[in-house]
Amino acid sequence: MPVTECLETNIPARLDRLPWSRWHLLVVVSLGITWLLDGLEGNLAGSLAGVLMRHDTLALTNAQIGLSGTYYLAGAVLGALVFGYATDRFGRKKLFTITLLLYLSATLATAFSWNFASFTFFRSLTGAGIGGEYAAVNSAVDELIPARVRGHVDLLINSTFWIGAALGSGASLLLLDTGILPPTLGWRAAFGVGAVIGAGVLVMRHFVPESARWLIIHGRQKEAESIVDQIEQKSLGLA
Repeated sequence: MPVTECLETNIPARLDRLPWSRWHLLVVVSLGITWLLDGLEGNLAGSLAGVLMRHDTLALTNAQIGLSGTYYLAGAVLGALVFGYATDRFGRKKLFTITLLLYLSATLATAFSWNFASFTFFRSLTGAGIGGEYAAVNSAVDELIPARVRGHVDLLINSTFWIGAALGSGASLLLLDTGILPPTLGWRAAFGVGAVIGAGVLVMRHFVPESARWLIIHGRQKEAESIVDQIEQKSLGLA
């Protein structure tokens, strides 16, 4: 019979009793941005459909527009499965950095698409990044936010999907209907919006630590205690 080590720790209790602070707000904004990005990406392709069907852009058909959306969703599902496993295996911080980099790179690459095949391929990679984000970020948020406010925080974060959808529509209108850029360039700039937001978030995530709960589960108690000490100092204004 295998022997399972039993480890007693007060780390979850220490995290749960912390007062709400600017540090928690940093976690919510830098990790919760995923839902906003999903709303942005989900609405962007639809808002740009008319332009993408023009012969001086990608000349896509209605069927191809629909198929690219299908590949985006398929990528999201596959990304959630693959990166979800990797998140439990290799840690929250490593994976929410990798998935954001994948999303950022893929949506930027979409702006440089030259035909249906390249557009669909980059959209599926964008979806994989978003799907992976959901898997990595959900775990990190729930493990870093105190239990007493966790439900409210999760609801608030999920509601930002619609803010992202509004941003997608707004970016399309601004870049295509105001004459700032010609349509042949405006649709490319619109896909670059997500990359710009992602780059800013990547900097913010540098300050979000690994989940102490994940470290404890994987027997890395000293690292977990060090991280919780730092979180306590920041939350209580001691650092």
